Amino acid sequence: MSTSDQKTRRAAALKLIRTAMVEKKLTQMQLADAADCHEKTIQNLMHGKSVRDQTLFDVCMVLGLDYQTLKENWFGAMAAAQPMDLKGEGGLVAPVYMGAYTRAGVDHYLGSYLTLRPSFTAADTIVAYRTDIVWDPEWPSLLFEERDRPDAPYSHRGRLYLPPSSMFIHLVSLTKGAMRMVLVSQIDQAGEMRGLITTLNKQRASFIPVSAPIVYAQRADFATIELGEIKPGQEAYASYRALLDATMNEGYAKLVATQA
Repeated sequence: MSTSDQKTRRAAALKLIRTAMVEKKLTQMQLADAADCHEKTIQNLMHGKSVRDQTLFDVCMVLGLDYQTLKENWFGAMAAAQPMDLKGEGGLVAPVYMGAYTRAGVDHYLGSYLTLRPSFTAADTIVAYRTDIVWDPEWPSLLFEERDRPDAPYSHRGRLYLPPSSMFIHLVSLTKGAMRMVLVSQIDQAGEMRGLITTLNKQRASFIPVSAPIVYAQRADFATIELGEIKPGQEAYASYRALLDATMNEGYAKLVATQA
């Protein structure tokens, strides 16, 4: 994309942001507060300067804008379609509250994962999508971003917390006080992590808490991998179901219900 084309598309993205700010009656200071960033960062954004992916994502969540569309306009479609640089250096140690893990010590987590969980609404249906995990040198830590979800507007982006004394890790996304947590085993030799996802699911006119088994299986190539809502009879269903069943049967997670 030429420089002039990029400026035109970024100007279109800024127009969407400004329109949404007017509609929600937000000042730059209020937007910065709601997106949990510095006012100077929002000022840079409004002047069309480069900002972090996370800043753009948080602003979209506050303003109710589609992140993928805005990202493509801001960075260009080709750049937006790629995971962030996996080789970025910068900060090399995550904060203590995230586990104080080092960049070198978590290299094996970097990559893309086939992500599987049961559908919260359709019986006998498995939801399959892609999750990228990269190192963010600007906020030293592992960062995950969900892609190719069938319900794309609900895609999450967040951080990995690795307690040094635990066999399980946390994938946490936080937007305006709303938190979603995934608790899974540390990655094994097969490149898999298994556990539970706890989130909110829309049921008719309201959202209710739900929890379900989830699997992350590292994959080098997604060209032939079946994603979306996978139903019985589809080619990938049996293998995906086996991965989810093993999560519960092999003791990676347990769902406890009250007795009648």
